[in-house]
Amino acid sequence: MIISVNWLKQFTDIDGSIDELATLIGARLVEIEDVIDLGKKYEGVVVAKVVECSKLEGSDHLNVTKIDDGGVVEGIERDENGLVQIVCGAPNVREGLLVAWLPPNSTVPETFNDTEPFVLGARKLRGVMSNGMLASAQELDLFEDHTGILEIDKDAAPGSKFAELYQLDDYLLDIENKSLTHRPDAFGLIGFAREVAAIQGKAFKTPDWLLDTAAQFIDKEGDIATPTVTIDDPSLSARYQAVVLSDADGAAQSPLEVQTYLARVGVRPISAIVDVTNFLMMQAGQPLHAFDYDKLIALNGGKADIHVRAARAGEKLKLLDEREIELSENDIVIANGDIPVALAGAMGGADTEIDKNTKNIILESATFNLYNLRNTQMRHGIFSEAITRFTKGQPAELTAPVLAVAVQLLQQAAGAKRVSDVADAFPGEHAPVLQTLTVERVNKVLGSKFSAADIIDTLQNAEFTVAINEDNSAIVVTAPYWRSDIHIPEDIIEEVGRLNGFDSIEPTLPGRDFTAVSSAPFDVVRTTIRTALARAGANEVLTYSFVHGDLLTKVGQKLEESYRITNSISPDLQYYRQTLTPSLLSLVHSNVKAGFDSFALFEINKAHNKAHGLNDEHVPHERDFVALTVASKKMLPGAPYYQAKKLLEYLGDSLGLQLAYAPIDQGYEDPTAAPFEYRRSALVTDVKSGEFIGIVGEYKNSVKKAFKLPEYAAGFEINPTAIEEASVKNGFDYTPLSRYPSTERDVCFQVEATINYAALNDAVANALNDVALETQVSPVDIYQAEGSTTKNITVRIRLTPHDRTLTNEDTSAILDEVIRQVTEKTNATVV
Repeated sequence: MIISVNWLKQFTDIDGSIDELATLIGARLVEIEDVIDLGKKYEGVVVAKVVECSKLEGSDHLNVTKIDDGGVVEGIERDENGLVQIVCGAPNVREGLLVAWLPPNSTVPETFNDTEPFVLGARKLRGVMSNGMLASAQELDLFEDHTGILEIDKDAAPGSKFAELYQLDDYLLDIENKSLTHRPDAFGLIGFAREVAAIQGKAFKTPDWLLDTAAQFIDKEGDIATPTVTIDDPSLSARYQAVVLSDADGAAQSPLEVQTYLARVGVRPISAIVDVTNFLMMQAGQPLHAFDYDKLIALNGGKADIHVRAARAGEKLKLLDEREIELSENDIVIANGDIPVALAGAMGGADTEIDKNTKNIILESATFNLYNLRNTQMRHGIFSEAITRFTKGQPAELTAPVLAVAVQLLQQAAGAKRVSDVADAFPGEHAPVLQTLTVERVNKVLGSKFSAADIIDTLQNAEFTVAINEDNSAIVVTAPYWRSDIHIPEDIIEEVGRLNGFDSIEPTLPGRDFTAVSSAPFDVVRTTIRTALARAGANEVLTYSFVHGDLLTKVGQKLEESYRITNSISPDLQYYRQTLTPSLLSLVHSNVKAGFDSFALFEINKAHNKAHGLNDEHVPHERDFVALTVASKKMLPGAPYYQAKKLLEYLGDSLGLQLAYAPIDQGYEDPTAAPFEYRRSALVTDVKSGEFIGIVGEYKNSVKKAFKLPEYAAGFEINPTAIEEASVKNGFDYTPLSRYPSTERDVCFQVEATINYAALNDAVANALNDVALETQVSPVDIYQAEGSTTKNITVRIRLTPHDRTLTNEDTSAILDEVIRQVTEKTNATVV
């Protein structure tokens, strides 16, 4: 948003320099990204009068002019009458015209910010000396009009400074909009001026017309049927007003001063009708829209039957920018009868566009649901000045006074007459927001020493209504209708601190106990998980909780099970994710392309699923997850499942868990399991506590293809809350590293083809339970000849003593007993 300081000065006095003003605004209102000295661009531009104008011999379009600049420009060749000669090709140049002259050695404003600005000189054109140029609006960098030279529409003496004549000796403040999202009033110049006055300690007086919420309109001069206005769904619009004006001059242009003010704040002047709506939008913060009345009623059998409704899926609308868009049910449309004529709050339709032939108009002043408009803004990529303001939540009370003044201005600028009553769909004004607070409470919250008078003056400067209650014990504050951000007493207290400057409050240390507290058990578990996975070589990432619907579809999760964001910050971030794995998988291909051949990624974060329901505050319940994916361009020894399982086992050991793995049924329904191939995955449980931990496995071929994963890819997704509960149930006894060497032996068992590795592993682990040593079982190899009814499974058994060095006899005795129990339980043979 751009704020013109000269425009600002029309509503409030400004003390100090521009730098002091910018610093004050930055500290107490909003961040300023840049301060632009507009006046520098126009330092050399002079008002001149065309005294003589004649055709240049031998040219069909050039004219030789002589201008009077009052003699203010020195070092210029002049004739005996003191006039300066200039060759001009503009079709509208003529004697008696007041123009903007760019003398030799001045810079063309249009090129002022170029790397190599265009500096004019005195040179011959067709053999005739020309001193500088007579400038068009485009060359003056005012607005895009190069059809002729700019015609000055004010009385001014030749030699006057062009910048002073149109107040272009101005500073522009480039405002960072995001920090004003909650302040719709500050998106109008008057509201911004009110804030500037208040932070300077000055009382502000809003113009009477803007305070008149029951606005008085100019008298009717005709009798056209008043449009009917219906808000089909009150949740979409708090108020919609419309009035018909006739005999408007669609080709009329606004005064040049109005055009320059619009242009300098980033709004392109178009015509008097459109400029009036834009001028009031920038000044009051209330967008307006004008329809061509004749075009509008032609769409509906000669009637103006306005409906504010939700768009219907599949409806299409051609906009003013010539785009045809397909509408969504989240869009709001303005329809005449059943025919959409505008995308509410965003852009008008091409079928009812104002043009130079427009005579009759219907003028709209309304407010719309900001959440729907934010959705519309992102979906259709519309970032106009109007929708920027509507998405801040304009108050319904603002529509009437702005509409009334617009009718007056259109009468003056375009000759329009009001010929209908004002159609008004309005459920009624909101009750004023009253807050009661004490001086003691204000100072306690802020850490300040304000008196009652300080608080009252501060709030009254910003036009809050302030009174003392009957027993003088408290201050009663009523927020004006435009302060929709005021809800609780703390909002008022914040205003007192902000307007006086938080930096003016004496800093003091809070009087509270800073005794250290122990970390919550869940935080300890989460830290342990993070440390263990990082130690194992995995890399932690942090991804958005909001994802694109395609990401959920790719892993097989159902969109209807995800919460959809109605006012998403981007079209790519419209859904809450159900689990973390899809976000991790979306990062694998880009890392492979970046040259990382083998890696593991993990994330510790939250996810949301409709199946989890709502919490006590009626918002989606959050669940914590830990997800990891391991990927390699090269096929490493063993299946990728075992690499992911190895990392999970390491994590389990770090947390004192003994993990067990169970096969997954084909019809297992759970969002966590959706990406995993059930035949090559397992459900994970802690043996000691019985807590279900999560799932580990390889991904489906469809998921690998969708995410362009390498063939060697697997991962797991587990629940840290369950791990915390398991740790609490199990306790955790620290066992120091053994000082004695471990012994490893590989044993190959031949088993029936129907027996899987998990069954054999469980049998070995159970056989080792009675061994008074630290033990570990890990897979080495699984081999099955084609057509064979048996397979060989080789496991590695690791024995670690803590009190002595094992002898061969000790090891053999233990292994013999393990083999005996395993062969007895599984009918295996040792090969």
